[in-house]
Amino acid sequence: MELHQVRYFLAVARTLNFTRAAEECNVAQPSLTRAIRQLEEEFGGDLLRRERPHAQLTELGQRMIPLLQQCYDSALGARSLASSIKSGEIGSLRVALSHTIDLGVLLPHIVELRTRFKNIELKLLRGGAAETAQYLKEGQAELAVASSLGEPWERLDQWPLYAEPFQLVADSRHPLAARAVVSWEDLLLEPQLVRTYCEQSASLVELCRTHNLSVDHAHEVNSPQDLIVLLQQGFGITLAPRNEPMPAGVVRMPVEGLDLQRTVFLYGVAGRQRTPIATTLMKSLRSADWSRLSA
Repeated sequence: MELHQVRYFLAVARTLNFTRAAEECNVAQPSLTRAIRQLEEEFGGDLLRRERPHAQLTELGQRMIPLLQQCYDSALGARSLASSIKSGEIGSLRVALSHTIDLGVLLPHIVELRTRFKNIELKLLRGGAAETAQYLKEGQAELAVASSLGEPWERLDQWPLYAEPFQLVADSRHPLAARAVVSWEDLLLEPQLVRTYCEQSASLVELCRTHNLSVDHAHEVNSPQDLIVLLQQGFGITLAPRNEPMPAGVVRMPVEGLDLQRTVFLYGVAGRQRTPIATTLMKSLRSADWSRLSA
């Protein structure tokens, strides 16, 4: 059964006239008649009785009208949806973010997308380095924003966005919170909160060891939410990127001699076709001025 056969039959069923139906469908009448006969052969019975100058529906034809109308409308709807998705008028934006990336970094660009694409379904995925990479590999995300994603993957495209230093983070009631700058010596007796979800956690631990900070018995935290609770309850301090999201009541301070930085990248998969929405976001992020976030 072809879609044009259904359209021709529905036109004749509405007009009860082969000539007028052919004019409506912009097709020669012999072609319309032949298409309907092919449809009748497929159904094994007559759909119409040809009584000049009019046509009459058979019982089979009458019963088929609602079913074929539904079939035709669904097919048109599917075709329209496919066209809208292809043009980018409708579609999902699937982006993966590491736990340490502030959504606010991307938000102005996503808001701008809504002025061009009216029906965006936003899907945000969060994870550590390995999870973020997996979202890209499995096609769950088209783009990702993170620092290092761990083991290299030959199909991974990456574009640097900004670089930022690490700072000390503590609750505002902590004794060190009033300092403009702290030193490594100030941290020697402070309990540490190690952020295991951070892409640079291993580098941070090694750096702390070189400055004789006790990290072997530190508190380990594997989610930003738990980190915030423990900071606010005075369980310790931590080192985090300058732009990692933190709530009110938490302060950041530079550490004298702490020269560790990280670069935040936009990631994509080389050779994989992207939706118009994802392509537009990628271009927007790559051309943006990131100087306000950079070191």
